[in-house]
Amino acid sequence: MRWWSVAHLVSNTGTWMQLTVQNLLVLQITGSAAATGLSMSVQAAPGLLMGLAGGTFVDRWPRKLTAAVSQALLGVVALVTAFLVVSHRLDLPALMALAAVTGLVATVDGPACSLLGNDLVRAEDVPSAIGVGSLVHSAGRLAGAALAGVTVGLLGTASAYAANALSFLFVAAVIPFLRPQRHTEPATPDRASKPDMSAREGLLFFARRPRLVALAGITGISAVFGRNYALTLAVLVTGPLAGGAGSFGTVSTVLAAGGIVGAVLAARLRKPSVRLVGLLAAAGGLLQVVAGLAPSLAVLLVLVLPMAVVESVSDTAGTTVLQTDPPPHLRGRVLGVWSTVSTLWGLAGPPVLGLLMQHAGARGALVAGGLFIAATVGAGRLLRGRWAPAPGPVAKDPAAVLVTAA
Repeated sequence: MRWWSVAHLVSNTGTWMQLTVQNLLVLQITGSAAATGLSMSVQAAPGLLMGLAGGTFVDRWPRKLTAAVSQALLGVVALVTAFLVVSHRLDLPALMALAAVTGLVATVDGPACSLLGNDLVRAEDVPSAIGVGSLVHSAGRLAGAALAGVTVGLLGTASAYAANALSFLFVAAVIPFLRPQRHTEPATPDRASKPDMSAREGLLFFARRPRLVALAGITGISAVFGRNYALTLAVLVTGPLAGGAGSFGTVSTVLAAGGIVGAVLAARLRKPSVRLVGLLAAAGGLLQVVAGLAPSLAVLLVLVLPMAVVESVSDTAGTTVLQTDPPPHLRGRVLGVWSTVSTLWGLAGPPVLGLLMQHAGARGALVAGGLFIAATVGAGRLLRGRWAPAPGPVAKDPAAVLVTAA
């Protein structure tokens, strides 16, 4: 697990180096903001259309092999991009094709690497392993954004892609030496010998599992109305609070620091639940309301830290439920369904918030979104309590139990 965490940190750092300069590269090539948005959509499209197929592939093939091959392929794509940038041969069609290939490989790489990390620890330590993964992701994001500016300034845009390619190849080289634990979980008698490995089975399991559907609803509402801080807080800081790019940079740094603190706290969770995710989502919504009413940048900075901590703990708790609730042979497909759903709300969130800010302003969007999240979670709790079936009478006589069962 230590080797995997180090490799994952290297990979995340490289990924965020590339993401930091990717939009800049598109603008340099095309000079069009619309093309930049289109490239992001093209890369996200496979997650929306092929997420379940990627998860099915992960369930059917050995996890170590799948993760190693997908990491190597992502490294090759990044190397090809770096070569095309250096040789001045990267045009818009090639960029779109590389973005589509990256998104397609990611539909397999995401669930494969997530589940492989869980396989490296004992079953009871999986929540902590997911928390460590969240911490590594946050640290890689900070390091990658910082290194991108230095590396690109000294060596050019292609250097970020080359560094990302090497980070993928490093992870692919480490994977064969990992030793997964054997998780012993009881299997159902009918399916233990030959489980159904179809994509349909994963989709039906997700749809018939109320806690997973509730988790998707809570996370989706939070993602659309409460977590696009790169958009809402940027408009708030540069608009009503009369700050500049430097001020928003400070807000972004505090958000990243809060994410790290939240990941550390989340690593101590032993049995997170959907109820905890809902409570944290409601708390984050209320903090967002207060942030929308912040009279100054200083007050906003005080509020941003707990907002990021709550978001990070909620995300880690939800990920733990998602990766541990299904039986082992279904986890890849459940993550595939989640990839499709999360891509959908990831694409829907910015336009919805943009329209809301256009009509209500940055403050109004933050306040209305936060209230909507808290109200939705509260309504869900009330409806669940009202519709929950009342416990039936308990038979004290064993003979009565047998008669009733018969």
